[in-house]
Amino acid sequence: MFAVIKTGGKQYRVKEGDILSVEKLEAQQGQLVNFGQVLLVEDGERIQVGTPYLEKAAVRAEVLETYKDEHVIVFKKKRRKGYKRTKGHRQLLTKVKIVGILAGGKVKEVAKPVKEVAPKKTRKKATAERGEKPAPKKTTRTRSPKKSEQSPPKKPGKEE
Repeated sequence: MFAVIKTGGKQYRVKEGDILSVEKLEAQQGQLVNFGQVLLVEDGERIQVGTPYLEKAAVRAEVLETYKDEHVIVFKKKRRKGYKRTKGHRQLLTKVKIVGILAGGKVKEVAKPVKEVAPKKTRKKATAERGEKPAPKKTTRTRSPKKSEQSPPKKPGKEE
């Protein structure tokens, strides 16, 4: 018996006893979680396919640990422009063990993926939302004199 579940924007083919890593879930170690978004269940003789999900199906799993994935380096470069940027990323993951596949009864989903953090508001957006105009930027640039205003360079050796 196997099932296809959806969690964290990805689909996984699971069967009882499988250990898999999914995007971080809001659950403690040892806690049981239910995946309610079941797309397909196959029990040996018949296949149930959801449109898009099966109403009366769930997959129960036990949380083994929460950890960070391997470090991924993101490097950007534009040749001959002097532009280089290096960033790193470590994805938060939860390792779960599939305990059972429930094809009959409706089960409430317990664990949900961690909510994404909203991007920070910039000063322009924050002030625009309040109906204010952002303060003008202060410039401290000074004007360089024009060539006609500049005195000719003095030659060494001649003194006036």
